Amino acid sequence: MGRRHMEWAGRTDHMWGIPRKMMFMAVGAFAKTVANLLNTTSVRNSDTLLRLVRYRPPGVPLITVSNHMSTLDDPVMWGFKGFPTSDATLGRWVLAAEDICFKNTVLSYFFRLGKCIPITRGAGIHQKYMDEALEHLRNGEWLHTFPEGKVTQEDVPIRRLKWGTSSLIVRSPVTPIVLPIVHRGFQEIMPENYIFGRRPVVPLCSKKIEIIVGEPIHFDLPSMKQMAISMSRNCSSPLLGWPATDEPTGLDEAAQRFLYAYISDQIRGFMEKLRALKI
Repeated sequence: MGRRHMEWAGRTDHMWGIPRKMMFMAVGAFAKTVANLLNTTSVRNSDTLLRLVRYRPPGVPLITVSNHMSTLDDPVMWGFKGFPTSDATLGRWVLAAEDICFKNTVLSYFFRLGKCIPITRGAGIHQKYMDEALEHLRNGEWLHTFPEGKVTQEDVPIRRLKWGTSSLIVRSPVTPIVLPIVHRGFQEIMPENYIFGRRPVVPLCSKKIEIIVGEPIHFDLPSMKQMAISMSRNCSSPLLGWPATDEPTGLDEAAQRFLYAYISDQIRGFMEKLRALKI
């Protein structure tokens, strides 16, 4: 299984970085074509995203979170005019479903070059490749996640968020800047049930994409950890034997559960407010 995940292909020094640069140029051109030539894309507050991608303080990681409306959300959501989609150095890392993106060696190599990290849905927050995502945050890089954990094409409120993103925020040595994003329109470009219950072979065109970028969320983790310790003392929920967090004042499982749920609810609230906005 580890061999199929091809960690080596995702390293910066793999073949001097040339395959990755070529991949980002090709996929970037595809994203620009779908977003701007075949369809119309409008973005609200794009300057905030561009500023954080290009100019955030050295060593400070960025986590962008968004709803998940189709298998084309990433990379096409980064294809809007003015965004450096083809820049492999600035490009995001992204958590990607193992059962879709890493089914065989060809796909694994392709997505590894595209800075994708395999995640097994349902395997919990302590699975192996969450540590790889954490390493990129430790290096001050940009990580994108879809915290709902699955594609939802209906116009419904943001689903309850999985705790993986929250756990990365808490475990990162430097607290990441968290930027919420909500988009709509991708469900029309790549509908899940187009013909005979299948997706179209190519993206559909003449559709409208809307992307709404929020404002950065800054979490006061020291205060939140103290609150989690206090509020979880009387916790009666069954525990699974999670390890304590690594910091000197490590959180036990009950406190972690409270903290991850609280952070997830905060992020979901910000995303839901964005969902109500129009461009």
